Amino acid sequence: MNTNIEETIKIMLKGAADYTDKEEIAEKLKKAFAENRPLNVKLGLDPSAPDIHLGHAVVLRKMRQLQDLGHQIIIIIGDFTGMIGDPTGKSKTRKALTKEQVEENAKTYEKQIFRILDPQKTIVRFNSEWLGAMNFRDVIGLCSKCTVARILERDDFQNRYQKKQPIAVHEFFYPLMQAYDSVAIRADIELGGTDQTFNILMGRNIQKDYGQEPQLTLFMPLLEGIDGVEKMSKSLGNYIGVDEEPAVMYEKVMKIPDEMIIKYYDLCTDIHPDEVAKIKVRLAKGENPRDIKMELAFEITRLYHGEEEAVKAQEHFKTAFQKGQAPEGTPELSLTRKEGMDDGFLLLDTLAATGKFKSKSELRRLFTQGAVKVNEEKVTDPLSLKTLPEETLVQIGKGTFYKIKIQE
Repeated sequence: MNTNIEETIKIMLKGAADYTDKEEIAEKLKKAFAENRPLNVKLGLDPSAPDIHLGHAVVLRKMRQLQDLGHQIIIIIGDFTGMIGDPTGKSKTRKALTKEQVEENAKTYEKQIFRILDPQKTIVRFNSEWLGAMNFRDVIGLCSKCTVARILERDDFQNRYQKKQPIAVHEFFYPLMQAYDSVAIRADIELGGTDQTFNILMGRNIQKDYGQEPQLTLFMPLLEGIDGVEKMSKSLGNYIGVDEEPAVMYEKVMKIPDEMIIKYYDLCTDIHPDEVAKIKVRLAKGENPRDIKMELAFEITRLYHGEEEAVKAQEHFKTAFQKGQAPEGTPELSLTRKEGMDDGFLLLDTLAATGKFKSKSELRRLFTQGAVKVNEEKVTDPLSLKTLPEETLVQIGKGTFYKIKIQE
């Protein structure tokens, strides 16, 4: 375990949006080191949305950094709380998941979190283990630790209450149950996004009531997607999935705005804070942001796919996007000629059949907008292509290539 308190705090707070007072952090670390024990670091996961992208991975990356410092990572899969659903940010009561849905999602989560955390050094527990064992006396005891006024301080509850929108009583239980998880595992520190501030602070308060030393808190900011504006979200299409193909991951990172480079270094990599500070200086001195972004894309791709795949992804990007050449492994498509039909018309059908485009209309728009090259010549009207050579290279946008082989 790394016993350098100053170094531990530096890595712990890299990129953090908010956290417990530094003096309290240092005191807890000193005590843990004196007792020769690691901190119990808690992260609760609500298994209702098991598709993990880099936005979800921000907190997991921080957990990995603490894990590498020698601290004990404890992941709580909220199989019991998941049957209520976290009301955070919701304007109405969430539909409860079934036990089967929660269990299936939890399995998917476990598989994905180990793309980031070391499974040999991670404890995974399900909160049904202690919440499911509670009797009604225990539940009343837990509820007595918090007032209704305190619960109504939550923005989502307060807004719904003021608008006279329904709030089911069981929703009040969610933050209490999530807080009790900290008691059950004797958490020393809990991590979460800034949207989990209320829930995590509740854990800190309740631990005192159960005679435990309150956990430290560490809140990570929400990560904007590749558009640099909206929170990363699959539904908005601005996400980078942890399971993306290496070349796709690299390409997507290269799309982020220049002003997001440092934030992505802070939140999506394990690069040491001192090195990130040097990158800031390089940008301030006028170094080309594209070159620094390529280093970032390589680092993120390496984290999830390894050095070899990251090198291949970088070479693919250089070939396809910087040189405008068809990269190795470009997919081949067959175009079978039909009597009475021009090759351009059949080319649209062939490209549409790849499933990469929403429709032939979208493909036509791409041609019209000048985004398509056929044998390195820009073509704005596919129907102008009467007869194609036996081997044809089609480039769509900067990095999508197809080799077309003509069949008679």
